[in-house]
Amino acid sequence: MTNGVPPQASAILKRVWGYNQFRGVQEEIIRTVAEGGNALVLMPTGGGKSLCYQPPSLLRPGTGIVVSPLIALMKDQVDTLRQLGVRAAYLNSTLSPSTSQAVEQALALFAIDEAHCVSQWGHDFRPEYQQLSLLEAHFPHVPRVALTATADDRTRADIRRVLGLNGAPEFISSFDRPNIQYRVATKEKPREQLLEFIQTEHPEDAGVVYCLSRRSVEETAHWLQAQGLSVVAYHAGLTQQERNLAQERFLNEDGME
Repeated sequence: MTNGVPPQASAILKRVWGYNQFRGVQEEIIRTVAEGGNALVLMPTGGGKSLCYQPPSLLRPGTGIVVSPLIALMKDQVDTLRQLGVRAAYLNSTLSPSTSQAVEQALALFAIDEAHCVSQWGHDFRPEYQQLSLLEAHFPHVPRVALTATADDRTRADIRRVLGLNGAPEFISSFDRPNIQYRVATKEKPREQLLEFIQTEHPEDAGVVYCLSRRSVEETAHWLQAQGLSVVAYHAGLTQQERNLAQERFLNEDGME
C-alpha cells in the first residue's frame, strides 16, 4: 500500500489523469471500494467525486457502473474517459437493445452519483432511483458507493436504507471552496445585468446560465445571441440530436455560454 491506496491506484491516477496524488479523503474512499467495501460520500460539486469511483473501476475486474440522472453528464464523462484512453460506454434510453446488452455483460462496482435522488426528502427526488434497492439483493458482492454534494441527516438515512449501505463508512469532505463565491443582486433589468456580468467579468470564458423554464432558456439564449455572444440553448424539450449538438458545441467551442 502507498499513502493508504494500492500502488496501482497511484499509477493509474498519474497515467490516466496526470495527477501525482489524490486529495483529501479520496485515498481512503478508493481503498475502501477497491477492496470490495461500500461507501457513502459527501463531497462538494467540483470536489473530485468522479476520482472516487473511476480508479477503483479500473483496479477491479469487470465493468464499473455509474448511475446518473443526467444523460448529458453521462455523455460528458464517457467522452472524457475515452479521450484519456479508458474504455467507457453509457447506458440510457438513447441506445439500441443490442448495445445495452453488450454494456451489461460484466460488473465491477456500482457508483450512484447524485445519490440524494433516492430520497423523497432530497431536493431532486426521482422515484426511479428507489428501484436501485434491487442492487443489494441481485449483486450482493459488488461494492456500492453513493455520492452526493447535498444531503442532510434524514436524506443520508434514506440513502443508506434504499441502497443497503447500513454499516458502510461515511466520508465527508470540507465544503469550503475558495474558488467559488456567491453574490446576490437586486433584480432590476435581469438580461442587461447578465450581459454586463458576462462582458465585464468573464468576456473570454465559457459558462452556464440557469433558467427556471424551457421558455426562459430559449428566450434568454436568443437575446444573448442578438447581443453578439456565442450562446446555445439546452433543455429537456430538445430532441436528442439537438441536445448532443448543443453539448458538443459547449465542450469544444471557446467562450460558449
